[in-house]
Amino acid sequence: METELKRTSTKEIIAYLTEKFPECFSIKGPVKPLKVGIFQDLAERLEGDETVSKTRLRQALRHYTSSWRYLKSVKLGAFRVDADGKEIAEIDEEQANYASKTLKESQEKFGNKKTTDKEQQKSYKAKEGAKNTKGNKPEGSKRESNKSNKFKQVKSAKNSSTKAESAPLKPVEATTIKVGNKVRVQLGNSPMNATISEISGNDISVQLDSGMVIKTQLKNIFL
Repeated sequence: METELKRTSTKEIIAYLTEKFPECFSIKGPVKPLKVGIFQDLAERLEGDETVSKTRLRQALRHYTSSWRYLKSVKLGAFRVDADGKEIAEIDEEQANYASKTLKESQEKFGNKKTTDKEQQKSYKAKEGAKNTKGNKPEGSKRESNKSNKFKQVKSAKNSSTKAESAPLKPVEATTIKVGNKVRVQLGNSPMNATISEISGNDISVQLDSGMVIKTQLKNIFL
């Protein structure tokens, strides 16, 4: 006959103890406080049982006796039981107070952890939302923004052109004009800023702000 595999999980061992000692342990329903020193009794009763090691047994008992369900059972008027469910000793006030204090601390710790987890989750979502809002604008919004900027630029250029056109133009006199003068040159319908670069009678060479040099007549030069 093959040897059974060792039970390694705390849950499996508690379930096994409930099967072996149903008057002492329970998975559901009311819980009975355990006798002080019950580990030694159980270790002796399970001697030769290769499916449960003493180390795992101790861990399972620690887990069982620290559960909220168990701590709630340790109160005044309750009795501790042995492996067979026989009442051994009554819970005194000191034991009841200790169990109540341990239960309260455990519940507060769990509650604080839950609150912290929620706060961290909210903080993470808020940061992600801020990133998305700041750095990941929809394509439609980007296009609208670009259109708006272009419209403003065109409008600004038109306004500047209108101001230039509406400014009064003063014809220059041949006797006052000289190389280096800042003037306005009439090209088509719009006058443009320019600098005189050469004078040859009525032929005037000017350099536009764009860098282009053109030749025109004195009649097209204004201040």
